[in-house]
Parts: sequence; structure tokens; C-alpha cells
Amino acid sequence: MSRPEALFPLFADLETLDGVGAKSAKAFEGLAVSRPKDLLYLLPYSGIDRSLRAGIRDYVLPTTVTIAVEVLRHQPGRTRSAPTVVHCRDDEGAALELVFFHARGDYLQRILPEGVRRVISGKAEATDFAIRIVHPDHVLAPEEAGSLPGWEPVYPLTAGITQKTVQKAMVSALARLPDLAEWIDPGLMAREGWPAWSAAITQAHRPTSTQDLAAEDPARARLAYDELFAHQLTLSLARARMRRGRGMQSRGDGGLRARLLAGFPYRPTAAQQRAVTEIAADMAAPLRMNRLLQGDVGAGKTLVALMALAVAVEAGGQGVLMAPTEILARQHYEGLADLAGQAGIRMELLTGRDRGSDRVAKLAALAAGEIQILVGTHAVFQKDVVFHNLRLAVIDEQHRFGVAQRMELGAKGEAADVLVMTATPIPRSLALASYGDMDVSVLDEKPPGRKPVRTVLVTTSRIDEVVAHLAQAVAAGRQAYWVCPLVEESELVDLASAEERFAHLRAALGEGRVGLVHGQMPPAAKDAAMARFVAGETGVLVATTVIEVGVNVPNASIMVIERAETFGLAQLHQLRGRVGRGAAESTCLMMYQPPLSESGERRLKTLRDTEDGFRIAEEDLAMRGAGDLIGTAQSGLPRFRVADLERQSALMAVAQSDARKLLHDDPTLDSPRGKAARHLLWLLDQDRAIRLLTVG
Repeated sequence: MSRPEALFPLFADLETLDGVGAKSAKAFEGLAVSRPKDLLYLLPYSGIDRSLRAGIRDYVLPTTVTIAVEVLRHQPGRTRSAPTVVHCRDDEGAALELVFFHARGDYLQRILPEGVRRVISGKAEATDFAIRIVHPDHVLAPEEAGSLPGWEPVYPLTAGITQKTVQKAMVSALARLPDLAEWIDPGLMAREGWPAWSAAITQAHRPTSTQDLAAEDPARARLAYDELFAHQLTLSLARARMRRGRGMQSRGDGGLRARLLAGFPYRPTAAQQRAVTEIAADMAAPLRMNRLLQGDVGAGKTLVALMALAVAVEAGGQGVLMAPTEILARQHYEGLADLAGQAGIRMELLTGRDRGSDRVAKLAALAAGEIQILVGTHAVFQKDVVFHNLRLAVIDEQHRFGVAQRMELGAKGEAADVLVMTATPIPRSLALASYGDMDVSVLDEKPPGRKPVRTVLVTTSRIDEVVAHLAQAVAAGRQAYWVCPLVEESELVDLASAEERFAHLRAALGEGRVGLVHGQMPPAAKDAAMARFVAGETGVLVATTVIEVGVNVPNASIMVIERAETFGLAQLHQLRGRVGRGAAESTCLMMYQPPLSESGERRLKTLRDTEDGFRIAEEDLAMRGAGDLIGTAQSGLPRFRVADLERQSALMAVAQSDARKLLHDDPTLDSPRGKAARHLLWLLDQDRAIRLLTVG
């Protein structure tokens, strides 16, 4: 799809704008600006009041002032490094000094001739001796004063770029604004009172007060919506393409599922039953499934995944369950293999540790269709892993696949259905931003028998009491995790603190009673330490945050988190979710070092007061922002220039339904509104969407 001609001027080189040369064009890259259209989305973040006042006494200094003055005399510096001072008087008779360093005398005489009136604007400060303005921003003849904006926008800067450079280039970019057809639904435009696109861009760059800089300002809200809408259009196109892919209709007779249910330790919750029904319906449909299963800690996602995999087997095919780490893959396998075996399903584990004849035999059985469910790490993506008839891929999504990897996965089976699981409750706005291409099933209730975990905050000064209580609990046959602090983002320092705590607890509780796991251990040693803990041979497992995700030891009923204030909310919630899985009353002790920062206190109190992962996630979003919450680097979370996911989450939901409706009515974007939406995709660099339309 070629770029629309109306947009050519906005895709020209930056150097075609006033005041931009090769050097400043290079510097603009520091602001992610490489074309005039990028500059249009570089919005001012504050402004300076430049309205003219009668005299300096009208201001509270230090501040930016704009006043008319009479130039009295020039006082050159006595040495080369000393400044030139120009003495002036305002219309009310107050004296002030204009100070210039390294300025040529003839230049100053030209712009500030003695005995003449000038309008000066710049930052004024009161010293012990005088009121001074060092290097005024503007020096104008009274008749030119009208050219000064009453309120001047202030832009983000980077090395080599000044406000004047941005402002000059911006005037020239705004002059190129084309008149584009409207891509927003007319009903929505009218309801929100939003201006047209070119008017919104112009208004956003010509604020007249602080209110014009707020996210709620109609011009800015409209531009934010454009970004969210373009993003959701891309995701919806990806979703439509995925669903258009030749789906397999996997319809089971329910026999295996009935046998599995008979072996389950409890009756599935209504949420689990609903999710299984949604997934089975997707798998039976001719379209390809692309679904997210989102559930809080301990909501029973794994059993839903097993039921979904059983549908694939009932339909005569195979399923694969992928976990982010070997510990988790092994745990999934150990937790599910007996259930699968009792139901007559052959399940195998494949990890990077399978070597030689073992591996060859497993791969042969997989290719022949004898292995019906494969559990593994992303090693199952290797070239030599060939399925006989892969119908369902389940990804346990702690490592947060982006949209691109999800598409790659779908390519492994001819048209395998895809189910992604995440244990991190995600606020709705972020779920839409990260997973808008997927349908979502939510597990929002806990299976019966999961007891609430008592959460207690204690200061680190009471560590000896904590160890004494732990000794009693271990003597009574209970098991505990002890998570060491995140000293810094360095495994080695974290490790030193973990080893020190390990030695301390061994001395207090006895040699064989304490185990240690951390990220630097060889996988075999890590697995052996975990296995001893699972078997109940060790009473306390000292760990860095490796145990955060998915580890399941029902007998462990105590979780001690040392220096809990160094962890994020979601992480603390995940760690706490490791206990409360068995019959015993469980406790989570969060040890903190006072004094707590305001945000540290808010985090710990939130955890003490609720176990609802979705409430915790909303609080986390409010405190940390979207990028941090999902770890922007690996999240595939879009970076918006105008939209703010925390404050404008409601707009994201509107954008999703609007994008899906537009594509439902006009899948190829060929209607007048569809063609306008193509302009938007070009403007906002949604190349993926443009490619999807082209290959569509």
C-alpha cells in the first residue's frame, strides 16, 4: 500500500523545515523526530506567560517578566570575561539591569540604543544590589511587541536543540498541515466535542494557558484517541489475519475431559467452567483461536489449560504446553502427568536437558503422534521438533511474548489454536494495549479450599523473633520460604545476601533443615534443591526471586520476604501466592526497614489489606505507570507520544470497540472512513497494520 500523496510534505526531510540544518536534524533524533510529522507530535509540556505588564513591581521574583523599558546607558566589562551591563528604567521608574556575557558591544548598541524604549522579556531575579535579567529571551521595538505570543509553549529538548530551533521548525511544519478526511466516528466526535485533526494539532501547539496542556483538553484528548485508535486498528488487523488463517475445527466428544474431571481434587469453579466452554467453542469454530487466559495467583489456570489440551487430543491431534523456565515446565509436567495418565493421555516433558538417544526417541514419538501432549520450555521451537498434528499451543506467559512472537508460534502448527496464560492480573487498559489482538477469558474466583493468607508487616529489627518462630514451625513439620532482598539489579550482590542469610538460618535451625536456590546455580543443582524442599526433606528454602512464578509446594505455609519495601507490588503479590495452597493456615511476613518512603508504605499496606490481584494491579498502575508495570523493554507495550495509559484508560476501551467495528464493516479499509484511517496509520508509523492490509 503506497503512501497517500496528501502526506508527502509531512514525510519530507527535516532539513526542509525553517531553521533546521544537517546538524540540528541529527540532534532532533534524540527526541525521536526524523520527519515533519514526528515534530507535529512533539507537544509542549509547559508554557511561559509573556503578556506585557506595566512594570517590574507587578511581578513576584524570580520569574519571567515582559515589560517596556527605557535604555539609559551601557557599562562594558572591565575584563574580557566580565559581562556588559545595560542599565534601564521601566515605565514606573524602577531600575533594572540587563546582563550580557561575551556579547559584542556594537551588537548590543544596535539592539539596545541608549535613550530608546524597548520591550524586554526574560527571567528576572532580585540580587542584593539590583534587579537583573541575564540574557533576555526577547528584545523588541515597541511596534514589534505584538509578535510576542502572550503565552509561549515550552518543548522538550535534547543536546543541540534550543526552544528557538523547535519553535521556528514547528511554525514551518504547521504550515504544511494537509486537510485530511475524518477517521473518527462522527457520533463519538460530537459527543466528546473534539476538533478536527489539523485543528487539534494547531491548538495543541498554540496553548493560551496551563489548562490547554492538560490531558483532558479537547485537542490533546483527540490526538491521544488517534494514537489509541491506530494501535487498536493494528491489533484488530492482526487478529483478523490470525483468525482468517486456516483454522482447524477441533471438536472433541468430551470423553477425555470427563475422565480428567473425575480425577480432579475439587469441582472446577464457575470461572474455570466458563473459560473451558469459551476455549472449546473457539477450538470447534473454523477460525483460528487466539485467546488470553488471565487469572490471579492460584485461580487454577493450569487445570483449564489441561482441559483445553484434552480437546485437541479428543479431536485426534496434539497439544503443547510451554513454560518460561525449566523449573516451571518440570512442575507443570509433574503436576499434570498423573491426571493425564489416569485419563489415558500420553504426556511427555521436553527440555534443553534432553540429550542423545532419549531426545531422539521423544522426537520420533512426537512426529509419529504417539505423544499427545508435550510440556516444555521454548526449546520446543527448535527446528528438529516436529509434531504429527499440532492443534493447540498453550503458552504460560510469564515471559510475556509480544504480538510478533505469538504470530511466530502460530506458524509452528499449520493453523494451531493459541492460548496464552498470564498469572499477572493486568488492569483492563493495559490488557487492551498488550493483548488487544486476542479474545480474553478471566478467572476471577479461587478454587474451594484455598485459604486466605494472613499478611503481617514487621520491622527488620525483629528478625531474631521471626527466626525463633520459624524454628518452632519447622519443628512442628511446617515448611517456609525465605526470600532475600533485591539489593540491586545485580545477581551477584543479591546472591551474597542470600548466601549470608542461608548460613545464618542453618546455624539457627540446623544443617539439613535449610536449602538455597538462586539464579546463578546450575539447573541440576537448582532442581535438586527444589526437589528436596518439595519432598519435605528441607524445612526452609532460602531464595532470590527465582521462586516468584508458579512454584507449587502445598505444604509450604510460611513466606518471609526480607526488605519487602524493595519489591514491586505485583512481585510481592506473586511471592505471597506461593503459600496458602495446602490445608494449613498460611502466613506471609513482610519484613521492612523503617523509615518507609510514602510509596513503600502505600505498597505494603495495599498488600496487607487485599488479596485481590486485580485491585493490586490497578493500584500498581496508579503508582508506577504503565511502562514500569509491564517492564516496557520486553513487554511489547506501545510507547505513545500523547496518550497516557494510566489516565486515559477509558479511551482505550472505546478505541478497541471502534476499531473492531470499523474492520467488521470495512475489512479492507476501502470505505471513505476506512481510507481516512489509512492516513492515520501512515501518520503514526503503524507499518505492521499497513503491511497486514497489503498482504490482506
